[in-house]
Amino acid sequence: MTNWMTNIVGSLEKKREYKKHQSRIDSLPEPYLTSGKALQRYLTYYGGLTDGETIVKMLGDFVDLWERAAVDGTPVRDIVGDDPVEFAETFAQAYNGRQWIDKERARLTKAFEDAERGQK
Repeated sequence: MTNWMTNIVGSLEKKREYKKHQSRIDSLPEPYLTSGKALQRYLTYYGGLTDGETIVKMLGDFVDLWERAAVDGTPVRDIVGDDPVEFAETFAQAYNGRQWIDKERARLTKAFEDAERGQK
């Protein structure tokens, strides 16, 4: 695959890995399936990651955790505690990568630098 195409659509290997992780989540028994899919959705929105490699790593670790819990019969509340939002946000913070907001942060900073140069 050419470099420009990889930059646009991402690596095919990462896409395959992502789909494999998705399939693993879809194969979880209840209540891990419902709670896992809900957490995954939240992680996608909260994390705001645009770095495919980081997303695939986070999803792989996430599904490993839920599969292990399902095998062990660990209650979902024992995994996430009383606050699933806090759990999800803490989990996501462990994965640093490019986020969609990074571009806007840079744009805002540049706008102020440009404005300051105009005042001198």
